[in-house]
Amino acid sequence: MRKALRGVLSLALLIGTVSATGATAGAATAAEPAAGATGTPATADIKDRILAIPGMSLIEEKPYPGYRFFVLNYTQPVDHRNPRKGTFQQRITLLHKDTSRPTVFFTSGYGLNTNPRRSEPTAIVDGNQVSMEYRFFSPSRPDPADWSKLDIWQAASDQHRIHTALKKIYDKKWISTGGSKGGMTATYYERFYPRDMDGVVAYVAPNDVRNDEDSAYDRFLANVGTKECRDRLNNVQREALVRRDALNEKYAKFAQENNYTFNTIGSQDRAFEAVVLDYTWAFWQYGQVAACDAIPVAKTATDQELWDSIDSVSGFSFYSDQGLAPYTPYYYQAGTQLGSPDIAQSHLDGLSRYGYQPPRNFVPRDIPMRFQKNAMKDVDRWVSRNARQMMFVNGGNDPWSAEPFRLGKGARDSYVYTVPGGNHGANVAGLPAEQRAAATASILKWAGVAPATVQQDESKAKPLTKFDKKLDKQDVEREPGLRP
Repeated sequence: MRKALRGVLSLALLIGTVSATGATAGAATAAEPAAGATGTPATADIKDRILAIPGMSLIEEKPYPGYRFFVLNYTQPVDHRNPRKGTFQQRITLLHKDTSRPTVFFTSGYGLNTNPRRSEPTAIVDGNQVSMEYRFFSPSRPDPADWSKLDIWQAASDQHRIHTALKKIYDKKWISTGGSKGGMTATYYERFYPRDMDGVVAYVAPNDVRNDEDSAYDRFLANVGTKECRDRLNNVQREALVRRDALNEKYAKFAQENNYTFNTIGSQDRAFEAVVLDYTWAFWQYGQVAACDAIPVAKTATDQELWDSIDSVSGFSFYSDQGLAPYTPYYYQAGTQLGSPDIAQSHLDGLSRYGYQPPRNFVPRDIPMRFQKNAMKDVDRWVSRNARQMMFVNGGNDPWSAEPFRLGKGARDSYVYTVPGGNHGANVAGLPAEQRAAATASILKWAGVAPATVQQDESKAKPLTKFDKKLDKQDVEREPGLRP
């Protein structure tokens, strides 16, 4: 996966052998602090209560009106199956409202924003928010890094330990959430620890069940938006590859000026083509139909106009070693468990030298990788049969929504919504009015804070807080490179 594939498991030992209530869960809880270990009274200052949790330490506290906001480190086992094999410091943040309010557990699936932010479910329920940096994203990386311990079960176990520790203080309802890879993370957490959360709201979460069958993405890209817009995007890609030599000269100068190198992907030319092939996908991931007018007419465009358009959408810096390095944990997971799109793009036949390159090309060769084909099948099967109080919100124009989570007959009180024309920033607020009210009502009910009027009539549902333009800023990752 790349720019859309973002801003993108030793499960072979796990699938079919252990459940969330069996040996794996027991191994994870072995490293948890004992109940009541904090020893601080409920009347103590909230910071003192949090820092009394074994393994919790303060990085900084930042003021925000109406809240307390803490940036923290929490000591985690490198291997939840064998906690004696060492620990690492995992960053989390806590936006504290009141212990009498519900708590939302958020993760992007990537790094951690250390500024106060409120996810949509947090604003809806007027709650607290715990945010977690995903393991192996710097600085939450063990040293030395045993990459075999970067998998979806280990990450879910990180969340489980954090929840277990903080539940002693925040004892009301909990809802997990995240967008893109964060939505995937919330779903995997629910699969392995279904008793922790009272609800799940997963935004724009891809579900690549079969990594060797990606025709759904081809069908999506052949029909999204208007034909005129699709043709303009495709023509820019073709023309860029026709002018490969001229644009590669610009790329070489760009790389030299910025000290970019291309050892991981193998060559500047491979990086150049990867950026060009991301262009159409990335446009739909983050753009709107209205932006089609800004796409240059390929045949008459100058080299600089082609460069500028592709750079603004795909980003020529990304496939350099410097651009890839922060996302090594993502590409490692894409190449070992999550899967990644392999798009045909037949309009580039005869021009593309490498095709859509696999995640292996974006991870340093000294890190071993082996794909576990049953990892996503297991999650997909579990969601279909066991989903309880889960919500999936997708964007109608988002390529990642071409392979979504689906609910089977075993699902209960769970929903899949699609925002018409929505991109990778789709949310509940963007749904049509009736669906927006129903989705909001579900979140309020799961959090245990639905007013009586909503209990009687879901159409009355609305967020319990007012919009805060700073706190509710949607930090959709827009760095180049195809990632969810």
